[in-house]
Amino acid sequence: ASKHKLHYRKEVEITTTLQELLLYFIFLINLCILTFGMVNPHMYYLNKVMSSLFLDTSVPGEERTNFKSIRSITDFWKFMEGPLLEGLYWDSWYNNQQLYNLKNSSRIYYENILLGVPRVRQLKVRNNTCKVYSSFQSLMSECYGKYTSANEDLSNFGLQINTEWRYSTSNTNSPWHWGFLGVYRNGGYIFTLSKSKSETKNKFIDLRLNSWITRGTRVIFIDFSLYNANVNLFCIIRLVAEFPATGGILTSWQFYSVKLLRYVSYYDYFIASCEITFCIFLFVFTTQEVKKIKEFKSAYFKSIWNWLELLLLLLCFVAVSFNTYCNVQIFLLLGELLESTEQYSDFYFLACWHIYYNNIIAITIFFAWIKNMFLAIINDTYSEVKADYSIGRRPDFELGKMIKQSYKNVLEKFRLKKARKDEDKKTKGSGDLAEQARREGFDENEIQKAEQMKKWKERLEKKYYSTEIQDDYQPVTQEEFRELFLYAVELEKELHYINLKLNQVMRKVSAL
Repeated sequence: ASKHKLHYRKEVEITTTLQELLLYFIFLINLCILTFGMVNPHMYYLNKVMSSLFLDTSVPGEERTNFKSIRSITDFWKFMEGPLLEGLYWDSWYNNQQLYNLKNSSRIYYENILLGVPRVRQLKVRNNTCKVYSSFQSLMSECYGKYTSANEDLSNFGLQINTEWRYSTSNTNSPWHWGFLGVYRNGGYIFTLSKSKSETKNKFIDLRLNSWITRGTRVIFIDFSLYNANVNLFCIIRLVAEFPATGGILTSWQFYSVKLLRYVSYYDYFIASCEITFCIFLFVFTTQEVKKIKEFKSAYFKSIWNWLELLLLLLCFVAVSFNTYCNVQIFLLLGELLESTEQYSDFYFLACWHIYYNNIIAITIFFAWIKNMFLAIINDTYSEVKADYSIGRRPDFELGKMIKQSYKNVLEKFRLKKARKDEDKKTKGSGDLAEQARREGFDENEIQKAEQMKKWKERLEKKYYSTEIQDDYQPVTQEEFRELFLYAVELEKELHYINLKLNQVMRKVSAL
């Protein structure tokens, strides 16, 4: 009775393992849908089009001067008054006809609405933030070090009449910018561009003539945002020009195409349902792990798979938190940003949090697939099966056998296969094999040897390959070893006899 109970317990363990495996596989599919459902090819094409316009467009008459190739202050002002100005202001069709009501806004490539107005921001460092060697102080009395928050210049300079000449503190929650040469905080000397192309050009000329860029300038940011209604995507663009203490200019850029208006189409609502399913899975898995911790206590933390489970749960909770925060901020800020058409709309903050969420969910799915399902979920069953094979014994319960038996039961229910009892009756009714061999003229000694080998085989299989549950492994006795040896000898004789018969047949075939 105890053996049957143990066998039943094994079947329950395997069934539970299969259920957990199926549940985890559904969780992985749901996580993949969430990860890849947030991106689409339009994001790539929108980034590519915009980067081509603002990065690769050259200054008229100078084919090699674009934003990527800027190396001096002169190149920078040429870009500002040329490709940037032409790229931002699209106030008419290609044949100079106005075919739609622009409502005082630019339509870049006729499809992308410029949200608000672009913003230009400069950060500077103070004089004497580094020390000139005494022998060179007669030649150079000023020294501007690298940018740090401690070295930043907060004083007004130049004409001191508008915001571009006066330092302004930051009133946004955008993260600091990590550039090539330093980490730049918000605030600085800021001005926004006009809705008019001619006014903006005059602004650039005025700043250039009055030396808005100085020796203390360390970085200039150009920020603006677009919206394409055709694909429901926002494109947040930041062009960065860093001025190292060594001289020259290093340029970099960021193009973020994000879907801030999340739930618009039927597919978006399908993604929303997957998000709800993800939360349900998270609740179920968390409950399971809490029960395991209560049951095993400190022993729970000795398994690396348990630590991986906790890491996955932590990443899932962080992803849910980021997603919730992004949706709340979009709900609170999006309407306000869209209303201020005459001011700079800071979508960079929303884009950054959206990118953070994408990164977290990508890391989560990475670790979810790294977790080996067959070792992490059915680790105990796998170890037992491996141990059984290592000592030369078939496993007490085979997963394949369970699946095969279930398959047979289904066939029998649908009457596609006769029941096992019918097959047994048919086998018994076929007659004794030994008697049939005698009728067909086989030698009596060969029949007796075959019967003896069959008995040995059945006895050995019953002893060492039984499907019944055994509490432990039974060692081979001396008598059993003798029987195994005799069995092997008889097999060798039979093989030799079969080879002789085969050679005789082959010689007769060759003689024909």
